[in-house]
Amino acid sequence: MKIKIKETAKQKKNYSLYKLAKVLNIPEQTVYSWAKGRTQPSYLNLDKLCDALDCGIQDLLEAEPVQSKLF
Repeated sequence: MKIKIKETAKQKKNYSLYKLAKVLNIPEQTVYSWAKGRTQPSYLNLDKLCDALDCGIQDLLEAEPVQSKLF
């Protein structure tokens, strides 16, 4: 799953990643790492993200395309 943190933060609250980190009271590097896909937020942090951005989990998650089987 890809997490659309940057897009959702901008769309819902007009927050930059820096502002979002300050609102969540977590290190900026952590939020940047989530946004770049290097790490994933824990379920607790995913819940905090949803609360801070007034959105649902479905707004943050982007389904990746399913690969077709080759026969």
